[in-house]
Amino acid sequence: MSKMNLQASLRELKEKRDGKIPAILYGKGIENKTLWVDAKDFIKVYREVGESTLLDLSVEKDGKQSVLIHDIQTHPLTGEIIHIDFYQVKMDEKIETDIELVFVGVAPAVKELGGTFVKSLDKLPIRALPGDLVGQIEVDISGLATFDDHIYVKDLNIPEGIESLIEEDTVVALVTPPRSQAEMDKLDEEVDGDISQVEGMEDKDGVGEGESAEGKEATAEDKPADKADKEEGK
Repeated sequence: MSKMNLQASLRELKEKRDGKIPAILYGKGIENKTLWVDAKDFIKVYREVGESTLLDLSVEKDGKQSVLIHDIQTHPLTGEIIHIDFYQVKMDEKIETDIELVFVGVAPAVKELGGTFVKSLDKLPIRALPGDLVGQIEVDISGLATFDDHIYVKDLNIPEGIESLIEEDTVVALVTPPRSQAEMDKLDEEVDGDISQVEGMEDKDGVGEGESAEGKEATAEDKPADKADKEEGK
């Protein structure tokens, strides 16, 4: 399968362009480059390759570079991509990254027993040569027939050349049993006790337990006098 290609152009640090996303290209032993990439083109490529598949980044006269999308930054309100980090790899050096886990199939413990599917991992941290990377690893959950069944890292179909960086007995997914009626009833119970009686709590007027409004006002009136005494003593 051939790598996807993305065009980029060199960018001045304070330059702005509509429809373009600012980016940086860096890597071991190379000089950092600030770039522009077309927003629509990048989104299309990113949906295909994610962050664990190599792509060819063409930077004007420099030709194609094998890179990973190392990180993207998004606007906190709109979710719009506002910056991209590209990491240029060396094909003969192993790198560490995350591969997305995609859960497929139906768990009998959910469908037949009414349990809740729980995944402990969304991505698997790995080490591999760039050429051995894959975009995702599928996890078949059809083996979760009871609430005692678990899927572990050792059960994953990890392609040859890829080394997991977490313990093989780490749980990836399981199914938890539905809550009993007693547990549901307990959740519906109202909390006993008056919150106003909790030590240190204030009522809506801001007066704590054992403190009168007059006492609160008197304390406030003492503050200017204290300040005057300090100024007089200077």
